[in-house]
Amino acid sequence: MIHKTAIIDKNAKIASNVEIGPYSIIGKNVEIDEGTKIQSHVNISGYTKIGKNNFIYSFASIGSNPQDLKYNNEKTALIIGNNNTIREYVTANTGTVGGGGKTKIGDGNLLMIGVHLAHDCIIGNNIVLANNAAVAGHAHIEDDVIIGGNCGVQQFTRIGKMAMIGGMTAVTRDVIPYGLSFGNRNYLEGINIIGLRRRNVTNKEILILTEGYKEIFKSNQLFHNLDNLDNKYMNNKLVKEIVEFINKDKKRPICTPLSS
Repeated sequence: MIHKTAIIDKNAKIASNVEIGPYSIIGKNVEIDEGTKIQSHVNISGYTKIGKNNFIYSFASIGSNPQDLKYNNEKTALIIGNNNTIREYVTANTGTVGGGGKTKIGDGNLLMIGVHLAHDCIIGNNIVLANNAAVAGHAHIEDDVIIGGNCGVQQFTRIGKMAMIGGMTAVTRDVIPYGLSFGNRNYLEGINIIGLRRRNVTNKEILILTEGYKEIFKSNQLFHNLDNLDNKYMNNKLVKEIVEFINKDKKRPICTPLSS
């Protein structure tokens, strides 16, 4: 059902069973797929494509121009997947030419009240961004990550799969997969053991991961430690993912324990 007060451009592509509430505004380059529900006073603009069965709450601003002084009205996009919950006052911007032209949000994510996703961010699947978390441009967040309330994620930061970021953390350094990160400037507190158990990872695998974590961060000579990891750890899928994550971009600062 589309409320009679909603303003929808004639060129927008809206599936037949999409619900759009009172006073929402849908721009001409917007596509919305089946089963998506949009509450009142939502603004969806830009070259924005929204998948199936999303729920967008009141006062969200989706697909607005990137907050980048270099942006000059180029044709850039915001791509949103399926089954996402986007709560009140969330803002998500389109991409920039310099960042690849697209901001992407995957499937099954929960963006709580006041979350901001800047231009060219890549957001995976089953992620929770708590109230007022702000993610700056070009950040990449992998699957199953939880980011606490009032966090700030610096531009270009990478956060690995199933990492957990404590509330009010300033994330200035990349966080390894399965890592726990906290602090005014983020540091590693250990491994997200609770999250791993919820995913039915065996205690044996978690133990090897924990031991491998200690070996990786046993000193501040990070890449030396990686080069000297025992095969016992390198044959473990979880440890291997951490090693690959660190080696993927050696120019980026890696979040480490306070003692490293």
